[in-house]
Amino acid sequence: MDAFFVSVEELFDPSLKGKPVVVGGQRDERGVVSAASYAARRFGVHSAMPLRTAAKLCPQAIFVNGHPERYREYLHKVHEVLGHFSPLVEMASVDEAYLDMTGTERLHGRPLRSAHRLHAEMKSATQLNCSIGIGTSRLVAKVSSAKAKPNGVLWILPGEEAKFLAPLAVGDIPGVGKVMEEKLHAIGIEKVGDLARMEERDLEERFGKWGLALAGKSRGEDAGGWFDTAVGENVDAKSMSHEHTFNEDTGDAERLQSTLMRLSEMVGRRLREAGYFARTIQLKLRYKDFSTITRAHSLDEPTQMDNRIFEEARHLFLTNWKEGAAVRLLGVQASNFESGTMGAQLDLLEPSRDERWRKALAAADHVRDKFGEAAIGLARGMKGGFRERVHENPAAPPGRSTARQRSELSGPPRSHGGTEEGG
Repeated sequence: MDAFFVSVEELFDPSLKGKPVVVGGQRDERGVVSAASYAARRFGVHSAMPLRTAAKLCPQAIFVNGHPERYREYLHKVHEVLGHFSPLVEMASVDEAYLDMTGTERLHGRPLRSAHRLHAEMKSATQLNCSIGIGTSRLVAKVSSAKAKPNGVLWILPGEEAKFLAPLAVGDIPGVGKVMEEKLHAIGIEKVGDLARMEERDLEERFGKWGLALAGKSRGEDAGGWFDTAVGENVDAKSMSHEHTFNEDTGDAERLQSTLMRLSEMVGRRLREAGYFARTIQLKLRYKDFSTITRAHSLDEPTQMDNRIFEEARHLFLTNWKEGAAVRLLGVQASNFESGTMGAQLDLLEPSRDERWRKALAAADHVRDKFGEAAIGLARGMKGGFRERVHENPAAPPGRSTARQRSELSGPPRSHGGTEEGG
């Protein structure tokens, strides 16, 4: 999707069209840019850039906080259109997807024809523009879609992959970040063609398995990194986390703990969506001077309940926080997942209490599904309320059935042992 967040904002406020627009917060805040219009990008503004840096580069830009509930609504519209063209859809991020079109020619026509049909249907159904890359691999499709922006279609014919990639900067290869790019530049590799001329053995000696993956990527292959699975195959998450950077550093213990409560709610929500139970809870704490500590603890029983996550995060915080010290950032992470059962985490002394919590949190999730993430929350987290970051993947993403949806489709949860089927 072309400048997805900005484009959705323009639908609700047409006066933004054609202007430099930055989504993600206000110019004087500490957050980062979630999306920038093409007019703003001409001044060097890009996603993940600090908002204050964007304001310096483009003083005339219009800064918008963003509306995650709108983006979720349009994301589902986008996914519905994609589903008309292929049953194999992989939502790579909030604004990017891969479609495996193998075997669809009789239905949709040759690749270029089907791409133009998709282009037109997306515009008709959502009023949004998209750019489409066509290739024999996800890597080539991704790179060619970037070169087709904005609002274009680019088809790299079979056999032409290496020729297409050769003149591009090595940083254009998906998965090559700044650090790897600098390492490649240090040995004289500037372009993808330079990489393709390297011996695989040499690349392996220098970079290990990633060196072999780079060799494959230089030829246009889905070689490791982001492309280890089939299109549309669900990949289990390793961890789930949320962080919050305060606009002004704070040493207010009550506010800090309220923020931990809100972060714990957000993590618990994602765990329940995925049907995971986390055994390990981790705290991230960054002080005013940017010194950062992380502390983790494994629970006796895995959990997906907000209150239990908060209790552990709060304990880690109080144990490690220098009382009164100004904090810049807090984060809560859950990991070491089990797709176990709710029965395993029930308090044997107070089972009714945990059951009440389970029902209350399930009801809260349904309210959030309908009215947005900020519609309801635990009272303890009210003073720690903050605006949802719009660059994060949304709750209940399309293309992946959530644990709750699976439960609703298959009937009531299993009753033996008081357990609920996990995802």
